[in-house]
Amino acid sequence: MTDTLDLIVIGAGMAGINAAKKCGKAGWSTAIVDELPYGGTCALRGCDPKKMLRAGAEAVEAARRLNGKGVVGRTRIDWPALMKHKESFTDPVPENMETGLKEAGVQTLHGRVRFIAEDRIEVEGHGEIAFRHALIATGATPRPLDFAGAAKLIDSTEFLNLVELPRRIVLVGGGYVSFEFAHIAARAGAEVTILDRGARQLKKFDPDLVEMVMDRSRVAGIEIVTEAAPERIEAADGAHRVTYRKASESHTIEADLVVHGAGRVPATDHLDLAVAGIETENGGVKVTPWLQSTSNPRIYAAGDAAA
Repeated sequence: MTDTLDLIVIGAGMAGINAAKKCGKAGWSTAIVDELPYGGTCALRGCDPKKMLRAGAEAVEAARRLNGKGVVGRTRIDWPALMKHKESFTDPVPENMETGLKEAGVQTLHGRVRFIAEDRIEVEGHGEIAFRHALIATGATPRPLDFAGAAKLIDSTEFLNLVELPRRIVLVGGGYVSFEFAHIAARAGAEVTILDRGARQLKKFDPDLVEMVMDRSRVAGIEIVTEAAPERIEAADGAHRVTYRKASESHTIEADLVVHGAGRVPATDHLDLAVAGIETENGGVKVTPWLQSTSNPRIYAAGDAAA
């Protein structure tokens, strides 16, 4: 590695990898670092693996709709087999990503990162690295929840790696992740409940389309409890008891699995951004329209890491 890199990319998701490749091919001394396997959320822990599971759910729903119309027999999801199918796509990704980066002249590093100056980072296992430019592309992480027992929730990454699908599932939060997982799990035979604080779910989507999703969800057997604020999660005979408040009254529901679907925030807390003079807003790097930091011109941010 040169004494001072032209570019260090922090985060090996799609934004970071593409930027690193372009700069490496242009002749810049470039390195990329991530503490997680290369590929990022979309390829490994989000969009792509979810599509593999959703394809199984869509096949079951299509067969149900055509029952009595030329399709006979009961179609069901074999969850472990579906997971193996998903892994056939995701498992090769990290090695393939690193190979492509190295072919573009990019040095690949692994380890936790923190800023130690305006133009310098420290990478666990690699020491200090000076740079002329840095791109922060660390993605997002589940929003912290402050009710008792919130640590018992699993996140979307863990859901997408479940070896077996539990029979009773509660999803906390009424966003699109909860609804996607709910429909997959329901088609796979689970009893699914969504708890959401709001009166209306999927707020950023067209109300008419949301109403259709709500209707289809109920047809699929998904219970949706609105204006329900979780109060605590506790152990109950090998499962979980979820207590929530609705209309000033406490209610409980038991589940074998409770999933975090209450939104995500920029994954920047561990970077010590303030040390590098990097201003933030709601956890994300404050940037100009061309994604340059408003307070440290050496720094750029992309994707969920940008405010």
